[in-house]
Amino acid sequence: MTEYKPEGNKGISHSHGLLALSPIVVFLLMYVAVSLAIGDFYKMPLSIAFIVAAAWAMVTTTGVKLQERINIFSQGAANANIIYMIWIFILAGAFSGLAKGIGAVDATVNLTLNSLPQWFVLPGLFLVTCFISMSIGTSVGTIVALTPFACQLAEAGDGNVAFYVSVVLSGSFFGDNLSFISDTTIAATRSQGVKMSDKFRTNLRIALPAALIALAVYFVQGESSTLATVPGGDRTWWLVLPYLVVIATAALGVNVLVVLSLGILCCMTIAFFLQGDAIMTMCTLMGSGITGMSDLIIVTLLAAGLLKLISHNGGITYIIEQLTNHVVRGSRGAQVCVSVLVGLVNVCTANNTIAILTVGEISRKISSEFGVEPRKTASLLDTSACVVQCMIPYGAQALLAASLSQVAPVAFLPYLYYTWALTAMIILSIVIKRR
Repeated sequence: MTEYKPEGNKGISHSHGLLALSPIVVFLLMYVAVSLAIGDFYKMPLSIAFIVAAAWAMVTTTGVKLQERINIFSQGAANANIIYMIWIFILAGAFSGLAKGIGAVDATVNLTLNSLPQWFVLPGLFLVTCFISMSIGTSVGTIVALTPFACQLAEAGDGNVAFYVSVVLSGSFFGDNLSFISDTTIAATRSQGVKMSDKFRTNLRIALPAALIALAVYFVQGESSTLATVPGGDRTWWLVLPYLVVIATAALGVNVLVVLSLGILCCMTIAFFLQGDAIMTMCTLMGSGITGMSDLIIVTLLAAGLLKLISHNGGITYIIEQLTNHVVRGSRGAQVCVSVLVGLVNVCTANNTIAILTVGEISRKISSEFGVEPRKTASLLDTSACVVQCMIPYGAQALLAASLSQVAPVAFLPYLYYTWALTAMIILSIVIKRR
């Protein structure tokens, strides 16, 4: 199987390129447009929107037989990175179901509410999320660890669950974007041939002001919030241990699958030896948690297969061609091109690391031609990809947070204060500084 390649120097025609990208439009019409029309983002299942878009992608894939089209779709869904994500979803579901079932979440929330002043709970949640994600270099692992906790905090004060979870979602990308061990940081720096420390300093000038703006909002929101202890929260202190284990091992940089496995083992030990729960009861709790992840797993597979067809048909190549052929002359135009380029490719891949790797070389050439410093290009690649990854409703992070909190992925968008502030800071950094 080979992906679409333009013949000679003609490149991909507008009609072919737009047709290759049309499944994304079909998806947006099916999910976003329909949801807006009926005024409810919970009515239209993401899986149905993706099935319709995937069917359209199959129809618009020409030059190969139906079986080959199915094979292309299946190769995208069976990608090693996708299977790895599914393992994370499965273990996250098992841990979430078990931790909640034995009372670990309630106990952890009560400990927080009894230890911190109410006005500091929201800012504290954001700061802890930033620290953990920067320590472990992965937004997904951070979301797994803290989303159930954020949900219970919201429920403790009859708060907006989407708002509280968006605090975790935002903080997870702040740390992931700046972490020295993040795959996005590694991809951005290597593709531009710069030191991580140089990219970090450049990135910090963009990300830190955005984080301070978000933090100020959380302080204001925290002052007006009313939180109470969780009903039945008179829990023993040891129920907090599973979350302490997860957070501590995550902060040490342990693989997220190992982190979740240790969390599950800790829950089972406490439930069996200290609470006398039956093994079958624990299995039921874990099974329910895994079942709750089924929609997320299905959507992930459908999205991966769909995006593979778009790539095969030349959609990503078309985007790169169109942007690089119309670069506005000058340093600022080149920076805009790099930012938009990685963002659009991220929309088509739903993976910020893959997007950076895809456009890394062409971004380096653009920056060199128009005098943009490599460290600035690396920073723009990483921050722009993270902004898009956080906002798209079919990104792994938004889907995982939505599945764990039982809200629609688009429900987070109005509350992603850090992400919106980061977008503004990216624009400001391009306008103010030429390089």
